[in-house]
Amino acid sequence: MTTSIAHGPAVTGNVPAEADRHRAPSLLDGALHTELTPEGCDLGYWFRAVPEGTLGGDPMGRSPDVPVPDHMFREGPLRQAVMQELAFRSMAEEKAARAISHLVANAPDLAGMDFFTTQLVDEARHAYAFRGHLLELGVPASELAATMESLAGADRDAVLNPLEKFGLGVLRDGRDYIGGVVTLTVLVEGVLAPTAELSERKWRPFDAPAAEIERAAGIDEIRHLSVGTTIVRRHLRRHPEDLNRIRELVASGMELWTQLPVQQLTFRREQLYQQGLEQHRDLAGDYEVWPGRRLVDTTPEERMLTAAEWAQATQRARLADMGLAP
Repeated sequence: MTTSIAHGPAVTGNVPAEADRHRAPSLLDGALHTELTPEGCDLGYWFRAVPEGTLGGDPMGRSPDVPVPDHMFREGPLRQAVMQELAFRSMAEEKAARAISHLVANAPDLAGMDFFTTQLVDEARHAYAFRGHLLELGVPASELAATMESLAGADRDAVLNPLEKFGLGVLRDGRDYIGGVVTLTVLVEGVLAPTAELSERKWRPFDAPAAEIERAAGIDEIRHLSVGTTIVRRHLRRHPEDLNRIRELVASGMELWTQLPVQQLTFRREQLYQQGLEQHRDLAGDYEVWPGRRLVDTTPEERMLTAAEWAQATQRARLADMGLAP
């Protein structure tokens, strides 16, 4: 079913279903099927939907009565895997928040300005929440920056910095609003969202707070992907002369992705996670990471391949919705 939101979305209480932590679809389903507009997701929507609906009153988006389990405080591959992942995710979200400031500045209308203001806050909160879980895992606040650097600094330099350079060339240097929305929606969040979906699922048996933090961030990403798609689709219908230019931008971004060591980074982390999974198979039990597939039966390669398939499906769907399908 497709959820279509324009002015005055139908809500239960004050929270729209797609933003409610209990009723929202998964990130994968939401990214494929939810349709939202910038007018419908304005500042009023955000203040109604996100603080209480998505976050449940907690800025990290997690339940305060769900403690970090004891095994996550013990040194080992499982702890190291989640710490590496969250440090990298926090760095990525920080860069996204800074980049979105250019969309706020260059938005041609108030609906776009207001929406991207809320997205900027969302991305900054995600970075805050991922850092916050590192603190919950016992990293001293005075050592947080240095710890994050040791955990993910090299990966940031190899993957995030080239993406940032590409994005800022469009957003800041080119002041290309619609190109910036495409870059963010298709080339950044459209690729990373399925990985975040897998992260939520694979941490649920071992680190429930981390999974809840990922879930709240994923609900936000559904909105970001959907509204970004609407903005691009509208623009291209009004300005079909931009179609070839935007297609070339997408092709350039996809080419950049092929040059980045993303697979090596992901495989290294999945191998580490696999070691932890083998050590704690009893905690996973018969938990299914996707329907019909027990987590304990998966391999690093299979998880990576599945996330890649999700990413391709999400990207194809968003490009088609925008009117950019090959």
